[in-house]
Amino acid sequence: MGNVQLQSIHLHPVKAFRGLAPREAVVEPWGLTGDRRWALIDDGGKVVTQRQQPRLALAAAELLPGGGVRLSAPGMDPLTVSVPRPVGTVPVQIFRDKVEAVLAEDAAAHAWCSAYLGAEVCLVHLDDPARRRPVDPEYALPGETVTFADGYPLLLTSAASLDALNSLIARGDHAGEGPLPMNRFRPNVVVAGPTAWAEDGWSRVTIGEVAFRVAKTCGRCAVTTTDQRTAERGKEPLHTLGRHRRIGGKLVFGQNLVPLHRGTIRVGDPVEILDQE
Repeated sequence: MGNVQLQSIHLHPVKAFRGLAPREAVVEPWGLTGDRRWALIDDGGKVVTQRQQPRLALAAAELLPGGGVRLSAPGMDPLTVSVPRPVGTVPVQIFRDKVEAVLAEDAAAHAWCSAYLGAEVCLVHLDDPARRRPVDPEYALPGETVTFADGYPLLLTSAASLDALNSLIARGDHAGEGPLPMNRFRPNVVVAGPTAWAEDGWSRVTIGEVAFRVAKTCGRCAVTTTDQRTAERGKEPLHTLGRHRRIGGKLVFGQNLVPLHRGTIRVGDPVEILDQE
């Protein structure tokens, strides 16, 4: 397989907002420190993502010391939001899960997000990821938890697999949409070095000093068709994934990871494949 290494790290302080690309990150049991601890909910308590609001791709959140965020978006003045005191929670629906979270204390945070989207939303913070939301029990070990990520603590993708996918797109019906950048897939870690799709067979890996269990392949949704620079939607990559990467009824790209312990990962870290299926 050759040398495999960590090419880039990505975290998203507010779910569905643009990601950050730090050179290193601390891995906690539920994901990278600061990743998807904040989210927007609608007036019914459901989490709002780019599935409903593609314009969230253009909004950014800088992670501040202590876990607060500095929000920015086109046409909006930046706003700093502090971590709220855990004095009470509200119910949040994220896909099939019901989670308790804490509303941002400053009403300006809700007003800012609502004004940007043109819809009533609230900003919430996940105060205690150690006990708020378990990983899907079908693929989890006892005690594993996750933040507001779609379902698992980290998502791994491969640069070679993206190259292979873009080659397929270039020969397809919507070739003009390619090549696609990796940000369409909103991963946490991108690896370089393995052959395309090699990650399909991994079951346990280490990245630098941290070991991970590979829980399952990642089924992809309409967010991947959203240009993260313009918020415009197209047909790819779902059209091509549907023709070439349909596994178990899902259109798949990437692997979901669960950390086996805490540690720090850094761009350039070696990636070792410990177990393969």
